[in-house]
Amino acid sequence: METLLANVDWYEIWLATLETLMMLGGSLVFTVFFGLPLGVLLFLTGPKQLFAHKSFYAVPSLVTNILRSLPFIILLIVMIPVTVMITGTSLGVAGAIPPLVVGATPFFARLVETSLREVDRGIIEATQAMGATTKQIIFNALLPEARPGIIAATTVTAITLVSYTAMAGVVGAGGLGDLAIRFGYQRFQTDVMVVTVLLLLLLVQIIQTIGDRLVVHYSRK
Repeated sequence: METLLANVDWYEIWLATLETLMMLGGSLVFTVFFGLPLGVLLFLTGPKQLFAHKSFYAVPSLVTNILRSLPFIILLIVMIPVTVMITGTSLGVAGAIPPLVVGATPFFARLVETSLREVDRGIIEATQAMGATTKQIIFNALLPEARPGIIAATTVTAITLVSYTAMAGVVGAGGLGDLAIRFGYQRFQTDVMVVTVLLLLLLVQIIQTIGDRLVVHYSRK
């Protein structure tokens, strides 16, 4: 085993894993914080919805589509000045979180919008008939009914962020992706590459398993 993994520094692997988890956790929190209200806004102002407004809907929809279509590796580079202005650095975990959030928020918002569209319209109409306010409709009807879909959306977004954190290693963000690039690719240390890939696969599997169980737990069907 030592011969097969001769180049693997397990302490470096451990530090890189912690950095990946920190990037994932920090960016996921901010992504949900910004993406959930954006998704609700897109849903409410969308066609045939409570506050349908074609012109108003077009603005956040266009911005969301533009950011979603921009390759993440390009977004990383374009956002370096903004990232430095926000965090004071473009390197490490702190330097990776802003582009991760900007890249994942539109993706998550669209998934939230889709989840809300799957809510039975009869539930919304019944809530309106009882004289509920907009706030009550959102928090007592829409979000609770769409909770399984939102949890699934969060799971998919978290897995997407794992791949984004790996790409962030290209610009010195740290984590398993950075380790794979610097040692596995640039120094041709295949054993390091294999270990980092296996750890990323394991992380994705853990996230997916937890997400699936939460969806089943909160599903009312």
